[in-house]
Amino acid sequence: MDRKIVVIGASLGGLHALETLLGGLGEQFPVPIAIVQHRGKSSHDRLVDLLQQYTRLTVKEAEDKESLCPSTVYLAPSDYHLLIDRGRCALSIEAPVNFARPSVDILFDSAADTYGPGVIAIVLTGANADGAQGAARIKESGGIVVVQDANECENSAMPLATMAATRVDCVLKLTEMASYLIDCCQVLEADQNETR
Repeated sequence: MDRKIVVIGASLGGLHALETLLGGLGEQFPVPIAIVQHRGKSSHDRLVDLLQQYTRLTVKEAEDKESLCPSTVYLAPSDYHLLIDRGRCALSIEAPVNFARPSVDILFDSAADTYGPGVIAIVLTGANADGAQGAARIKESGGIVVVQDANECENSAMPLATMAATRVDCVLKLTEMASYLIDCCQVLEADQNETR
């Protein structure tokens, strides 16, 4: 199992933010990306089609017990929580968290449990506090937390709640995130090679 993962949470305004972020990553991005974007119960796979237009990575809805692969973006399906469990996706219909299913906190908590310091979490634009507590868990586990610059968010509540809950590693504009992720993954790879 690869020991690195990128997890992303977004809500109001998230589609544009994700298009920009994913569009900056090449098709050989070396780690899996798991995303919770708050959306309605009836949105089905339209989000996959929309995002696929902007990236050369493979974009798909996560399937239960599916193995995570590099260069692939896994979207939480509508009305399911997405968890990460030992290199696989897990789907849950447990109660909403922060009024949301899928919940960013659920994704972040499970990634912290499985990947610890190999997690890079990004909190994008959104209108509630979902993701803040999960980001704090990731920091406690030694992972990296990045938030979108509140000045460019459609709604800054999610990034601001995250900054109130934990010390973030950096605040970035959307156009800066792809290169930051690439650099971070290279550093994590080097660090993990040294500990093997």
